[in-house]
Amino acid sequence: MHRLHPSAIASEGETLRVERGCECFDMDGMKLEYKGEDALKELENLTEKADEVQQRILKEILTRNGATEYLNKYLGGSTDRSAFKCRVPVITYAGVRPYIQRIANGEDSSLISGHPITEMIISSGTSGGNPKLMPSIAEDLDRRTFLYNLIMPIMNQYIQGLDKGKAMYLYFAKTEMATPCGLPARPVLTSYYKSKHFKCRPQDPFNDYTSPDQAILCMDSGQSMYCQLLSGLIHRRDVLRLGAVFASAFLRAITFLERNWTRMCHDIRTGQLDQDITDPNCRDAMCNILRSPDPQLADEIKAVCGRSSWMGILGQLWPGAKYIEVVVTGSMAQYIPALEFYSAGKLPLVCAMYASSESYFGVNLKPLCSPSEVAYTLLPNMAYFEFIPLDSGPQSGGDDEGEVVKDMLVDLVDVKLGCYYELVVTTFAGLYRFRIGDVLQVIGFHNRAPQFRFICRRNVILSIDIDKTNEEDLHKSVTTAKKLLEPYDALLVEYTSYADTSSVPGHYVLYWEIAYTSCMAGPLEAHLLQECCVAIEESLDYVYRRCRTYDKSVGPLEIRVVEPGTFEALMDLCISQGGSINQYKTPRCIKSGSALELLNSNVIAGFFSPRYPTWNP
Repeated sequence: MHRLHPSAIASEGETLRVERGCECFDMDGMKLEYKGEDALKELENLTEKADEVQQRILKEILTRNGATEYLNKYLGGSTDRSAFKCRVPVITYAGVRPYIQRIANGEDSSLISGHPITEMIISSGTSGGNPKLMPSIAEDLDRRTFLYNLIMPIMNQYIQGLDKGKAMYLYFAKTEMATPCGLPARPVLTSYYKSKHFKCRPQDPFNDYTSPDQAILCMDSGQSMYCQLLSGLIHRRDVLRLGAVFASAFLRAITFLERNWTRMCHDIRTGQLDQDITDPNCRDAMCNILRSPDPQLADEIKAVCGRSSWMGILGQLWPGAKYIEVVVTGSMAQYIPALEFYSAGKLPLVCAMYASSESYFGVNLKPLCSPSEVAYTLLPNMAYFEFIPLDSGPQSGGDDEGEVVKDMLVDLVDVKLGCYYELVVTTFAGLYRFRIGDVLQVIGFHNRAPQFRFICRRNVILSIDIDKTNEEDLHKSVTTAKKLLEPYDALLVEYTSYADTSSVPGHYVLYWEIAYTSCMAGPLEAHLLQECCVAIEESLDYVYRRCRTYDKSVGPLEIRVVEPGTFEALMDLCISQGGSINQYKTPRCIKSGSALELLNSNVIAGFFSPRYPTWNP
């Protein structure tokens, strides 16, 4: 495995490493972690030499993986950069899925990787009914840890004293699966939480969490949430920062607290953990934290939580908190108003890093900027990066491999200020010229490394949590559901959708205009429209169904039936706002406030899915 410093990328493509306990060293005995000032110096070193580091990264990937079945068929053993750019195709998941499936079924990792694939990372952006599996090798955890270790040194430049208190970060491990050959298959964060990098991490005053590890690793999400919030309340006087991975998860925690704070106060008042917490590891850990009754603390929490309004509740419960660390870019921006309500606008929203299941990418060097100005500096040692120019703006560019000309791709240091690009990565674990699907805009540079603003996911129109539903998947689901109307002489005339986050959890809303083909047909009964909701949810992808059924981070899907003529009125509205009647197409997702107002003013009935969709871990 290689060291993450660019000078350690040896010409033969390999730097040896030894492990002692839970720490990693190179053959000279140097520890392979960077923290504090060392981490910031390494950041400067990497970004100053971004082009050199990228060339070395690609050279090492090709050297280590050149004999794999995938690369060999294109390069014939060549490690030449120009050959790679000329011969290796740009792909989506469909291009590598057969190889990944063969490895998942038990064939050797050498199909795509020169090092053993130790696990499959389950992507959160899947479609088509089954989770996407991303290959991962052991050293990927080193790269993730390297990026994690940059966060606090960066924050410490803006907010002093973060080593004098605790962080109430709400982290949750997910249920694991296994491939047919027994490889673990799990989300990237679950992989990290279960690794020695997390479990055996050394004491660090900058990363002192209120949550015990046992609560984070608990597979029962309800018990995990309860114990983590209870721990945060017990340590309320010591908490300096709040957070979760996604804004949606943090808001779910607030609504959970609204329902359960009286139970938690009882636990604190009596020093006894609620009997509904049955996970033995959670019970042991929480009993060590509770220890003795604390009626004064219980009264303090009751006085705050018992108020009629929860506006500003976060600062009242955790008066020492300096900021909230959550992802609020992309589809998560819809949660900013709710977060600002609960913090009374007094706690900055910090987006610290940019990562995905395929690879980790970069960090935010100005973490206290407003959410609309968040930009990520890509770290050139994470993977080999290329970019598809989107000359006509964020929605341009082909969707399929065949539509991308390889010569179009731009290297990391050659992107242009203000331009839009789709991100493409080549990784050590066996993804080559893989389209991530993220649209980015260059807004600056740090040394030679570009800084990108995340614009959107290509073709995603609906998202509440980690679910990402594109137009094609939504259309397929609606097509399935509308067949239920036909026996009743009813037709779906038109539809659109909206991600409603006015309450937590948010949910998908579909606006349907229905016409009747027989004068004898009348209004449809409620149970039929409810079954249409079920049919849509059953047809949506694995991640959506998991969010609904297991995580409960997405609420029941809703169909709102609108008056006849509503979609004609919607077209008139769009044209009146400058649209072309010749080019008008019904938008499959509504984001305009005036359009939503029109649709909602014409709703004649609303129906929710009455049960959870099928989901099997």
